[in-house]
This record gives sequence, C-alpha cells and structure tokens, in this order.
Amino acid sequence: MAGAGGLNLEAARAGKPAAPNVFAVLAVSGPLVHSSAILLPMRLLASSFCLTTICGTLLAPLPLPAAGNGSSVTVVVSDLASRSSAVKLYFYNVRETFLIKGGYTFMRVVKPAGQRQVSLPVQLPPGEWAVAITQDLNNNDKVDKNMLGIPTEPFAFSNNVRPRFSPPAFDDCKFTVSGPGKVVNIALLAK
Repeated sequence: MAGAGGLNLEAARAGKPAAPNVFAVLAVSGPLVHSSAILLPMRLLASSFCLTTICGTLLAPLPLPAAGNGSSVTVVVSDLASRSSAVKLYFYNVRETFLIKGGYTFMRVVKPAGQRQVSLPVQLPPGEWAVAITQDLNNNDKVDKNMLGIPTEPFAFSNNVRPRFSPPAFDDCKFTVSGPGKVVNIALLAK
C-alpha cells in the first residue's frame, strides 16, 4: 500500500526500509504514466552508455612506440613448446605496472610458423624495458594457471629470469635500450 510521497507503508510497518513506490511517485508528481514508458528508455540509455564505455575502454588503441621513434630491438624467443601455438610478448617500461594485468606498454602476438624459435623486431624508445612471454598452447587466449596461480603453459621473462616462489621484479628482467641493433634472447620455460 502506498502512502503519501510514494512510500511503501507495509514495508515500513514490518520494520523494513521503506522503498519508494514508483507508481505512487509518478501519480503524485504528475499525470499517471506507466512506469515502463519511462523506465525502459532510461534503462536502455544507461545500458548503452555502460556498453559504449566498456567497449570503448577495451578496444581503445594502446599507445605504441611510433615507427622511427626509437631504436630497433630484436627479441628472439627460443625453446618453443609448440610449433603452431601463438607466442605473446608483453613489453613493459613502467616499473610499477610490471606484470599487473593490463599494465604492459604494448603487446605483440607471433605465430611460430613451424619453427621452435621466433624473432620479433620492434622499435623501442630509449630507456629500461622488460618483456614477459607466454605461449598459448590450447589457444584459449589466456594464461592457464594451477590452483596456486602458477602458469601451466610455457612462459619466460627477459634476462631469462627463472622465478622460484614469486613473480620476478622489473629490475630483475629489465634491459636498457640506448641505440639500434640490440638483440634480446629469451628461452621459454616449458611446463
């Protein structure tokens, strides 16, 4: 039962917080309009706004090093577990975002094309960089992990850092780009 102001009196008597009754609020504030005539367009507007915001954020281009605005670096990944599964290279140049989901500066995907090694030339601005690599053996587009959070698919880090009990730090994996021609060799850890 709705009282003045559109409050639900039955809920108030039962000791529950009184929620506004949409129909009563509409009736008191003006001509009676069916709530779906107002709520449906508002829900659609809110849903489309949320969807646009989420998709726009997810699909927004990542800032990539501009071609010609950096030094040529070749990353060579060896000991691939599969000759066909995608190899994903995540490049980081911000210490605080190293290995944080979505914290990489940019990412590249390379198909091995039947080889046990891939080479990827990239343009990197001068500075300190680190690379994390995974090979998606089952092509599910994610890094599979066990119950302890340890990857069950092959992975590696620049400087061939071999983590034991925790993920490596940026400083352990970093390399310095100061001019063209740098080659970074990384061997994949097979699981």
